[in-house]
Amino acid sequence: MFSKIFPKIHTEGYKFLVIAGFVTIILLSFSGFLGTIGLLLTVWVYYFFRDPERIIIEDDNYLVSPADGEVTKVEDSDGPKEVSLDNKRFKKISIFMNVFDCHVNRTPCSGKVEEILYKPGKFFNASLDKASEDNERNYYKLKDKSENDIIVVQIAGLIARRIVCETDNGQDLNQGDRIGMIRFGSRVDVYYENYEPLVKIGQKTISGETLLAKK
Repeated sequence: MFSKIFPKIHTEGYKFLVIAGFVTIILLSFSGFLGTIGLLLTVWVYYFFRDPERIIIEDDNYLVSPADGEVTKVEDSDGPKEVSLDNKRFKKISIFMNVFDCHVNRTPCSGKVEEILYKPGKFFNASLDKASEDNERNYYKLKDKSENDIIVVQIAGLIARRIVCETDNGQDLNQGDRIGMIRFGSRVDVYYENYEPLVKIGQKTISGETLLAKK
């Protein structure tokens, strides 16, 4: 029960929590009102960097959501040219994460990491179409247990300023394993083949738990 009310936080969050706490002490020295604002900011920082445990289905017939957020796209698409898959057709699901969502990302399937590619870029609103091509982003090219290509793309948003990757090339992953996080509002795109989507636009997702697609 305690862990649900006060989940652990991602290691990226500790320094921001210390900074927010220090600012709160300074603001409190000026006035109680400013101190209260600082305290609320500290609570929000803790909440943003939360890293709760999730219940993973562990079923290779499904893809699970890589992110908490809202489904903004379910469509057919060419694969990302950055990982040399632009000549191949995929299903694509986009999930937008606002600043109140948990930002720890997870792999949608078990499999092997074939390639990780970081692309520097701009910081447009992550909900815009051009964010997929213009914003800072990180690509994970995976092979699932059936040798299907699965691509997860972390896309930085309007105020996001760092994509954190916690995965290595050649690494074997289990469904729902943490692969990294994006700081402060962003989006995740998933490209996949030979699965049928189970979600619709506007649906809320939970990383590692919501079923995105089924074989």
